[in-house]
Amino acid sequence: MATQPFQLDGQQLAKICKHSLPGSDGMGTEAGAAQRYVEDDKFLLSTLQALNPDYPVRLVKTDEEWYRLGGIVDKEGNRIASDLIEWTERTYIECGKNLQTLIDHAQEQKLIATRQTGNTLHFVVQTGNKAEQFTQIDIDKTHEIADRLLVSEHNPPEDLEEFIDPLEPEYVETFCIGTPRYSYRRKTDVAIFMAEINKYHSDEHPVQRFMDDWNRSSALQKSILSNDWIVRPFRHTGRFGEQIINIEIINIQQKHLPQLDNINGKKGISLQNLLTRFDRQAGYPFAWFFYMVKGKLVSPDSGVAVFKDISGDFSYLPERDVAVLKDWVNTPYSV
Repeated sequence: MATQPFQLDGQQLAKICKHSLPGSDGMGTEAGAAQRYVEDDKFLLSTLQALNPDYPVRLVKTDEEWYRLGGIVDKEGNRIASDLIEWTERTYIECGKNLQTLIDHAQEQKLIATRQTGNTLHFVVQTGNKAEQFTQIDIDKTHEIADRLLVSEHNPPEDLEEFIDPLEPEYVETFCIGTPRYSYRRKTDVAIFMAEINKYHSDEHPVQRFMDDWNRSSALQKSILSNDWIVRPFRHTGRFGEQIINIEIINIQQKHLPQLDNINGKKGISLQNLLTRFDRQAGYPFAWFFYMVKGKLVSPDSGVAVFKDISGDFSYLPERDVAVLKDWVNTPYSV
């Protein structure tokens, strides 16, 4: 049992990211670079763990690669601007809001656009056994790459939007700008975040209900939620223009689980065997229920069929799971 509360704030995390550099330098084989990336993620993980030795810290998911617009360099790789959009809008005004003048300037200087490529790493710090008792740390691992002319000589842009992000760019030989780096994105104390979200929802938020169902089911007895599920906080704009904070739950497992979408005619032992096989492959009891509430592997019809089964002559679910399933049948939800 931890004797000290978990302590690691955003400023500390930003500092750790600043001083922990991924090791890929763009040299050597792709396999070698990938291996160095993995090793440096382990170094970052060990750094986070060393600061809070009483709490297990895990790297639970690395997102697929994404990219966003970067800056501008000259043909020698010298930095012209860090923000392509800001430079374009400012220089467009300096050119008298004449797009052709801006195009001529970019072509004369042979300017090259860059992009930031990266992955988001999701770390989990387990602070208790309940579903919501973990802190999630999201860190971006990025690298700036130059691979296209700012303005194509053969297909110049027709407006400012196409200037910034052309549909058919003219590519050049790719080269890297600087070294890869980590950047702190956010830290989410899930229990605190959920308590705040619940203040603004008259009905129970679906993610809160998912966690509550986990806590009162057999799943809690054998596993912890963050082994299979993490969260994604996000903002969206309401119909009156207001900013709304929300959250969704994300499955992080890559196990090859069976699909339970056609169980017509199955009941009793045969239906129980299907559920048991699914749970065994997922790694914890009552897993099929949570994959039904989130995702497409288990259809809602399966939940209804199981409830009819156990309401009749069969009894193969623990009472705690029966209670959760009954509540879902009476008031279905999904996340």
